[in-house]
Amino acid sequence: MTPRIIPVELFDLVVFGATGDLSQRKLLPALFHRDLQGQIPPGSRIIGCSRRAMTNDEFQAFARKAIEDHVPEADRPADVMGRFLERVSYVTADAAQDAGWADLGKVLKPESHRIRVFYLAVGPDLFGPICDRLGAYHLVTPQTRVVIEKPLGKSGASAHALNESIGKVFKEPQIYRIDHYLGKETVQNLLALRFANSLFEPLWNAGHIDHVQITIAETVGLEGRLDFYDGAGALRDMVQNHMLQLLALVAMEPPGHFGPTSVRDEKVKVLNALRRIDTGNVAAHCVTGQYGPGVADGKAVPGYAEELGHASDTETFVALKANIDNWRWKGVPFYLRTGKRLPSRASQIVIQFKPVPHLIFDTKGATVNANKLVIELQPNENIRLMLMTKTPGLDRDGIRLREVPLDIGMDNAFADTRRRIAHERLLLDLIEGRSTLFVRRDEVEAQWRWIDGIRAALLANGIAPKPYAAGSWGPSAAIGLAERDGVSWHD
Repeated sequence: MTPRIIPVELFDLVVFGATGDLSQRKLLPALFHRDLQGQIPPGSRIIGCSRRAMTNDEFQAFARKAIEDHVPEADRPADVMGRFLERVSYVTADAAQDAGWADLGKVLKPESHRIRVFYLAVGPDLFGPICDRLGAYHLVTPQTRVVIEKPLGKSGASAHALNESIGKVFKEPQIYRIDHYLGKETVQNLLALRFANSLFEPLWNAGHIDHVQITIAETVGLEGRLDFYDGAGALRDMVQNHMLQLLALVAMEPPGHFGPTSVRDEKVKVLNALRRIDTGNVAAHCVTGQYGPGVADGKAVPGYAEELGHASDTETFVALKANIDNWRWKGVPFYLRTGKRLPSRASQIVIQFKPVPHLIFDTKGATVNANKLVIELQPNENIRLMLMTKTPGLDRDGIRLREVPLDIGMDNAFADTRRRIAHERLLLDLIEGRSTLFVRRDEVEAQWRWIDGIRAALLANGIAPKPYAAGSWGPSAAIGLAERDGVSWHD
């Protein structure tokens, strides 16, 4: 099939941290796919930049290997590979010092009329120094955009300071904060499900929904993120960004249109309406845990402290009961759960509807389960609606009802369409200046206000993470968190 050409202006994309893991696994393969689809115009450039000394040829060989490792052979024809590598070049520059910055300026300035994107695939401690030097070396034009990845600070105060530092060089519309969950097809399908179908939106409120569950479960342990993770923990690593973004998309009011201001305004309203979890209610609304030795994928695995090499009070699991104080969600709890070394890898949203108000079949021996909408984000993208149907038979012993799923498996429904990784969409959006799926400053700071309150309450009450065995669904107290309300986690 001939790729559909989407008009994109000429651009220069500079990737700081170009020799790192994110560049290898996500950015270079995503850019290659965009070139394969005819969405990178001739003359556009991809410029790798880091303090590691490399020639252009060496970086092109690095890029080739990254693509060969992460793009199926059938999707990387030799002519496209050659065309893509011709776009790729490299500049050695130290983010924290002045070495190499004049060389980067010489590469960029002849094409200063182009869209210019600086992708900071580096640690957050380098965001400020890089932005300072971009300003000092006059590399920021009106057509410039800067992209930053999480973590966006370690607290509300540090996030504010980071935003202030970047804001000295870039205006807010030029700053693109990536949360890759927002680039997932099924996350965007959540909006389509709600706002493109008259079936759901009239029911999407406290009158019809009993509760909502959001789970992001990982089977892995530290996996090379030892230093970062022990300084973050599950609350800051997963809840502050991915999980609160999912909650906001589930709970927000219908925006006026699908545009950056309308959508993000509605998300901020939800985040600001989250009921505070403080010293008085944190024990009833939050459970933290840390995995010990156990079994994962049929193999014995060490506990967190053993992997780390010393004792730690960092949580690797958290379960939360959140409430949103507005009309739509009054009395509807949102249960959030995330952790490492859990039994299976899964990211899902469960909308649990209320039971029917009157069952006409109860005298016939029938029982029912309330309808449930399950939106699976990974590892498989799927939307499943659980409905009650009659079991076939003559019914002489009573009517039997059975719960059956209506599945919309994305791989089956769109078998003729390649599933794109989130960074492919987000990279194209930022080059085109579409910021709807990126996170605005006030969203980040509202998320941190809620998380900071929880962390402060845990510390003030002396609540330490509870142990759980690797391969289990976390501490037993997490089950109790939901069961006190008559709710069972959807595993």
